Amino acid sequence: MNCKQDFIFFEKADEKEIKKEKEKARSLKKKQWWKNKLASGICHYCGKKVGRENLTMDHVVPLIRGGKSTKGNIVAACKECNSKKKYMTPVEWEEYIQKLKGEDG
Repeated sequence: MNCKQDFIFFEKADEKEIKKEKEKARSLKKKQWWKNKLASGICHYCGKKVGRENLTMDHVVPLIRGGKSTKGNIVAACKECNSKKKYMTPVEWEEYIQKLKGEDG
C-alpha cells in the first residue's frame, strides 16, 4: 500500500485547553464506561477484534483540532488505526480510507 501523505493545515487548539482535556481523558480511563468500551476488544474504525490490550483511547475530533474529552468524542481504536488517524477529523479520516481503497482496488 503506497498512499501519499496530503498536508492538512489547521489552527492548533490552545495548549492550556489541550492539557485540561488530556487530564479529563485520563480521568475517563478509570471509569466503568471506558472499561466497558474496551471489553469488546473491537476497534471502532476498522472493526477488527484486536483484544482490549491492543485498544487505545482516540478522540474522534482530536484535541489539537478543538475536540473535547467527552463520552461522545472518545472511542476505542486499535493502535494501528489510532496511529494512522493522528489529527484527522472524521471527514478527513473517511477520505483517507476511501483513497486507500481506491489504491488497493
